[in-house]
Parts: sequence; structure tokens; C-alpha cells
Amino acid sequence: MERIIDSRPAFRMLDGKRPEEIFNTLPTPCYVIDEKQLHRNGEILASVIKNTGCKILLAQKAFSNYDLYPVLAQYISGTEASGLFEARLGAEEMSEKEVHVFCGAYRDDEFEELLKYVDHIVFNSPYQLKRFGSRAKQAGKSLGLRINPECSTQDGHEIYDPCAAGSRLGTTRQIWDEQMTEELVSLLDGLHFHTLCEQNADALEITLKSVEEKFGDVISKMKWLNMGGGHHITREDYDISRLEEIILYAQNKWRVEVYLEPGEAVALNAGYLASRVLDIIQNGEVKIAILDASAACHMPDVIEMPYTPPLYGEKEGKQKYIFRLAGPTCLAGDVIGDYSFEEELRVGDILLFGDMAIYSTCKNNTFNGMPLPNIWRRTDNGELERLTDFGYKDFKMRLGKI
Repeated sequence: MERIIDSRPAFRMLDGKRPEEIFNTLPTPCYVIDEKQLHRNGEILASVIKNTGCKILLAQKAFSNYDLYPVLAQYISGTEASGLFEARLGAEEMSEKEVHVFCGAYRDDEFEELLKYVDHIVFNSPYQLKRFGSRAKQAGKSLGLRINPECSTQDGHEIYDPCAAGSRLGTTRQIWDEQMTEELVSLLDGLHFHTLCEQNADALEITLKSVEEKFGDVISKMKWLNMGGGHHITREDYDISRLEEIILYAQNKWRVEVYLEPGEAVALNAGYLASRVLDIIQNGEVKIAILDASAACHMPDVIEMPYTPPLYGEKEGKQKYIFRLAGPTCLAGDVIGDYSFEEELRVGDILLFGDMAIYSTCKNNTFNGMPLPNIWRRTDNGELERLTDFGYKDFKMRLGKI
């Protein structure tokens, strides 16, 4: 039997079994989404909804595996989209739930179709509100404007910071004062801000103070306030009581309905990526295991964020065996990270990465002609069900006529 070289929260849902008991028969690379963890996350989110009366949406940009939407629909209020296709997906696959959309700029040739799917439309600028707002209002939609409170709470991740200097996302108070006429304000039902990334409730508290300072006079005229995403609500150390206090504060002060739209929190620690070691090479003192999974293709946030995903069997601190895990593509930087092991890796070993449900299946690609990993569901009773059948056609169809 192949070896699978801990059990931090990312691997909690293995139910005490060793991974080889579950995954050794699956063709690699492959993703596995765990229903039990989705239920756990959903229960946490549902408790926040119950305790505060807020509404929580799934930000599909992080997790859009619609086969699992029926699991999530029993806990949350709906979906949030970044454009036409995600809006349609939310309307089709989580029916009877709210569909919200925010886009940096909407297109004339898509807007009428977009109106078929969404309930709430958030605009990024006064110009976009002026251009499309009346049409959306006449169609019975609830309208919002994204604001920029100019309050950065992130450290070192400017690519994910909507409040970074020169950000294109959201309307500052200066632009509001210069461009928001009474007619435009009358179109609005709510305001939206999104400034966080994988952060705790303390960052939201700081942000809301800035929002209140800059836009408090405006919020009091609104029906709802959307606090965006980036709230790591289902993380082990997240301060849920503090979040609930913040939500209740906003509701009581401004008499608004509060929305949250986390993506990661919905599917945090609910997915795995299984991969096999294809080769082991050495360059100087560095031992490198080349896998059949690629950071560039199958876990692009590893390079973009960057971050090192959890790996089953990796040990804290410097162990006897250190391997750099890398993909098979031609990109020199296709590296997942350096990991420590008690045992030496061998060709054929299976490695299991955790927290691979978010920003993976919805963001992967076929660079170098790499196959898309198939997606499997691990059901509540532990059965494995394959959801996809990817192959050559999925690579070719993106590039020309089939």
C-alpha cells in the first residue's frame, strides 16, 4: 500500500482515520470536498444569523462547487456574485435564496440578463450608479454603493487590500461629496464595504469605526449595510461574540439590516488535494519532490498570496528530512513549499494537502496542458462520489473550435 506522508484543524474531518484508508484508491491529483466540515461551518454561521438577525451570503469567488450548495442552503441566506456567470450560478443552484452581485464595472451587453438573476446590485462608483441605477430600480432591485472607508487593517498583503493607496474598489468620502447628487442618493437602499482578508472580528471593529466616522450620516438613511467578506468566522480562534456585538451595534444605531458575505469561512478546512510523488531530485543541499499536482495550476493562491498550505504528516520544527514540494510544470517558481518529515519521501507516496476547498477549484487552470484534477465529494456517511470527469477536452475547448 502507498504511504501517505497531525491533525491540525485542516484534517479534523478525517474522523481519526489515516488518510490512506480513505484516499489511496483515488486517481491523483484530485480534490475532495468534505460534507461534514461544510455542515460544521454552516452550523457556526447559522448561529450568528440566529443570535443577531443578520444575513450571511456565500461569496462564490472563493467556493462555487454547486453540487454542495444544497448542503449550505439550509444554513445561509443566499449567494454573492462578482458578475453575470456567478449570479446565474447562484440563482440556478441555490434557488429560493437571495442573490447579490458586486462588480467593479458592469457591461451594457450583460446588464439586462444580470437583472434576471439578482435581488441586490452593488455599484462601485457614482458613475456606474448613474448609468445603470434607474434601470435596476425599475426592475425592482435593491441598490447599493460600495464605499471605501480608507482604513487598512491588513499587513503585507496589498494585493488583497481594497483600502490600499490608489485602490480602485469603492467610493471614498471625497468622491461621494463631489459626485453623489440627491438624485443618486435617492436610488440607494444600502451601502457596502469590503476591506478584510482572513481576519478576526477586531479588524472589523476598527473598520466599522472608520465607516461610522466617514459615512455614519449616510448609513442612517439606508435600509441595509453589507460588511463584505474576509471574516474568518469558522476559524478556531475567531471571536464570534465580538462579531455579534458589532452586528448588533450597527443594527441598533442605524436601524439597518446587516449582511456579511464570507467565502473562505463557508468552506474553510472542507477540502483536500491529494497528490503523488513522481520524482525526487537534489540540487545542492535541497531535496525536491516533484508531484503530479502544481501550485501554479491547482492551488494558485499558494503563489499569489503567497502561503504554504497545511500538509498531512508534516511536523512542526526542523525534522530529519526536509523536502521542497514542487509541481511538474515549466514554471521555475511552481513550488508549494518546504516541509519537514520524520520519514524520507519516496516516489509513489501520496501527499494530502488541507484547506483546498477555497480558491482552488474555482481558480485553477490548464497552463502547460496540465489536466484539471477531478473533484470528489466525501458524503456525511463517508462515501466518495466523483463529481467531475475532466480530460483533454477541457484543455482544448478553451483554446479554439472543437
